[in-house]
Amino acid sequence: MKKTLALATGLAAALGLGQAAAQVSDDVVKIGVLNDQSGLYADITGQGSVLAARMAAEDFGGSVLGKKIEIVFGDHQNKPDVGSNIARQWLDVDKVDAIADVPTSSVALAIQEITKTKNRVFLISGAASSDLTGKACSPTGFHWTYDTYMLANGTGGALVKAGGDSWFFLTSDYAFGHALERDTGAAVTAAKGKVVGQVRHPLNTSDFSSFLLQAQASKAKIIGLANAGGDTINSIKQAAEFGIVAGGQRLAGLLVFITDVHSLGLKTAQGLVVTESFYWDLNDETRAWSKNFMAKHGGKAPTMVHAGVYSAVKHYLTAIKEAGTDEAGKVAEKMRQMPVNDFMTKNGQIRQDGRVMRDAYLLQVKKPEESKGPWDYYKVLSTIPAKDAFRPIEQSECPLVKKS
Repeated sequence: MKKTLALATGLAAALGLGQAAAQVSDDVVKIGVLNDQSGLYADITGQGSVLAARMAAEDFGGSVLGKKIEIVFGDHQNKPDVGSNIARQWLDVDKVDAIADVPTSSVALAIQEITKTKNRVFLISGAASSDLTGKACSPTGFHWTYDTYMLANGTGGALVKAGGDSWFFLTSDYAFGHALERDTGAAVTAAKGKVVGQVRHPLNTSDFSSFLLQAQASKAKIIGLANAGGDTINSIKQAAEFGIVAGGQRLAGLLVFITDVHSLGLKTAQGLVVTESFYWDLNDETRAWSKNFMAKHGGKAPTMVHAGVYSAVKHYLTAIKEAGTDEAGKVAEKMRQMPVNDFMTKNGQIRQDGRVMRDAYLLQVKKPEESKGPWDYYKVLSTIPAKDAFRPIEQSECPLVKKS
């Protein structure tokens, strides 16, 4: 009787495992990293994000529920139509289960709608617009690393408190720039500062002279750079040529990555105050992960986007394991239930609107003489608790948020 019972129990367990494995669609968990592989955001995301996703899959063991994990990637060229076509091909034909990264908010907003309609998970690390967890939120979309609200209230709030109470915005003319200008303007006004004007420039422009002259003529104490990547680098370099900082105005790099600082050099970038959700040299855990990444990425330090891709992919795979399926709705539910714990996030929580709640850091770029070696670029001014870094849930425009 005992033997029969043991046999039956073992058979049931084996069947249970078989059923769990059978819950993986197409016998593979396929994750597509979609980003800028060759343009102005390639250093921020690009192959670094692909590497981060592969590292997450390898660290997870290379399989989940007995099925192989596969990482594919594509270049959206910062164009919503190109990104949308790749996403539809991936989801409809190539059977991709989740899309990760996707810098360029206009592209990310398009992908958010596609993944929502097709019931697939979207792990957003590179895009910034806070609308992704606002009016454009999705039950299967997760905004992982940072957003325009965090940047606005970190850098913008700090500079107003330090006396920078009049602002002029130099804004990239698409969804990301508009959202960053909007959120920073709100933060400036809330801190009793004022916005005296703005000018918008095309994405990936090479000549900022006319825009910078307007900013200079505004006499604003702070020129807020509501742009990113190559646009931020070029606008800062050209501002130096015009003597804008020497003339008494300050530049606020509202979205500056460590790779931007590297391109600018400490002599040019020194003193910039930035807000990030990750810095490779924060503690032993961040250093250990980053040194492994750097060894595989030509010695280049990871950006917060790279770290966020790893974190998101690892959490997604853990949720599949815990849910016993890769069905997007069940995985998304499990992702919200589980705390996020890894080298970049401690006890992070995922809200109803898909916002990952984690601390952010207000950082200042070091002077050349303060740096002790390669990529030693930041000093930490303060830690911004998650509740202060991101928009309060009661202010969310997300339809998924239950209003009390």
